[in-house]
Amino acid sequence: MPDTATAYLVTPIGPLAVSATPAGVTAVTFVTQAGRPDPDPPPCLTQAIAELAEYFAGRRLAFTVPLLPQGTAFQTAVWSRLIAIPYGRTLSYRDLAAAVGRPRAVRAVGAANGRNSINIIIPCHRVIGADGSLTGYGGGIDKKAWLLDFEATVMGGR
Repeated sequence: MPDTATAYLVTPIGPLAVSATPAGVTAVTFVTQAGRPDPDPPPCLTQAIAELAEYFAGRRLAFTVPLLPQGTAFQTAVWSRLIAIPYGRTLSYRDLAAAVGRPRAVRAVGAANGRNSINIIIPCHRVIGADGSLTGYGGGIDKKAWLLDFEATVMGGR
């Protein structure tokens, strides 16, 4: 993607690489180590790093940074619904499929969820199994569990 810059944020669950163009954030991914940030990041990249730092400090419940996810119409519909899941709450894959108007497309919703490249900001970690189990997360189930526990703890303190 042209004019994409990357910055890094060290978090309690490991370093994140955050990439953005001048139009919006294109990716938030878990990495093994923080790299050297690109010089002259676009303002939305600086904003994304600041908002993620606030999130991990327990001071941000919703993100306002512009996003530029890349996917099919179905994937973007799923990701739009993910953004609507309130902080500290979860939704099952079945309920997510119903929310996007495709109640029988649970597997397709799961696949779209797994294709989300803007982790945390598009909160795919808030989607769980119908039985309440923690299933599938690109960053690993341990990170998903940490994020859900963290959000529950923050909400308990409010």
